Amino acid sequence: MTQPAHATAATVGDAPVSVRWSPWRAVVGFGLVSMTADMVYEGARSITGPLLGSLGATAVLVGFITGAGEAMALMLRVVFGPLADRSGRYWTLTFAGYTLTAVCVPALAITPFLAGAGLAVACLLILAERAGKAIRSPAKTALLATAAGAVGLGRGFGVHKALDQAGAVAGPLLVAAVVALTGTLWPAMAVLIVPGAAALFVLAWIRRRMPDPAVSENASEPPASTAREVPRPRWRWRSASSLPTVFWLFAAACGVATAGLVTFGVISYHLTRDHVLSVAVVPLVYAAAMATAALAALVSGWLFDRHGGRVLFTVPILVAVAPALAFNASAVVAIVGVLIWGAAIGVQDSTVKALVADLVPTARRATAYGVFAAVQGTAAIAGGTLAGALYDRSLPALIATIAAIQLAALVLLAVTLRRDHAR
Repeated sequence: MTQPAHATAATVGDAPVSVRWSPWRAVVGFGLVSMTADMVYEGARSITGPLLGSLGATAVLVGFITGAGEAMALMLRVVFGPLADRSGRYWTLTFAGYTLTAVCVPALAITPFLAGAGLAVACLLILAERAGKAIRSPAKTALLATAAGAVGLGRGFGVHKALDQAGAVAGPLLVAAVVALTGTLWPAMAVLIVPGAAALFVLAWIRRRMPDPAVSENASEPPASTAREVPRPRWRWRSASSLPTVFWLFAAACGVATAGLVTFGVISYHLTRDHVLSVAVVPLVYAAAMATAALAALVSGWLFDRHGGRVLFTVPILVAVAPALAFNASAVVAIVGVLIWGAAIGVQDSTVKALVADLVPTARRATAYGVFAAVQGTAAIAGGTLAGALYDRSLPALIATIAAIQLAALVLLAVTLRRDHAR
């Protein structure tokens, strides 16, 4: 009897490999999972600053925790990237990471009722949620890169990011609606348990129908129906030093750019503390920034496929301009700054990954994404803490410092692209 198109032909890692699978279906499938999960953690992130502030946090603590959270989400990938490549447990790591996010974010709803312990618990939950991001991201991104390669890395990552950002828009809108109706923050955290459960359900549904794209060194083995079963990759740790020099240059450039990308926790803290916007409006502005990120990802992805890495020169420019506007006392100017910040996020989280996939061998992509994220994470925690400290002392100094950092990022990026062209 004829097997259906999605029938299993072999096994790679812990996931079945299908005989036929549309690359676009893989891209969209991952996008749907990311969309539902983004409703959870982006919804929470839209009011992280005001939430921590209501629990007694200072601007420095908000900057440190949000920066440290982003650092964990990035730095820990240096462990989970190689783990995914060498174990083949792409789906296991993906499920573990999404489960941690789905549990930790709704748990933030209890923190206002914990008296003096509320702030400490909230900080721990925020950090744990970001750890979940680190666990799942290298494996998921490596799988996505393999699927997107058949349709154009720029377009594939751009479309995935657009779907991802649909959730990043819906989550903050949901949070804004709940805050407006209740007049307080904790119910908005509690309601996020619904999209959290939906994310896990969608992931399980996709897992049963989606193969593990061939990213391991054993991917070229013949199907089990015509040869022996593909062996699980033997555990062996590889040094990151085997990654090409041009990759390290690009990681340094993006790390410097990330150091100047002020977290939304600090921005939202400013918007509410200085009464630029009300607490209920802040999630709406964040949602608009996420929509801008989706559009920027699509446009930059299309330009990347046509013109290459030169499109990434926009990232340091956007990062430098955003705080000069976002920290303004005028609501209109501040909103424009947040939208520019969102555009920088969109390019950085999509087209930047497309170039990484171009710079390293296919079988090392999860490792490369893990190392790349670790470099960005180191920069994120330093940048987040610096932004919080400078914000309390001098906004002009903060804006000037970020501009100087982004000038260095532009120089490093120019060197990277020149080396890549020569290669």
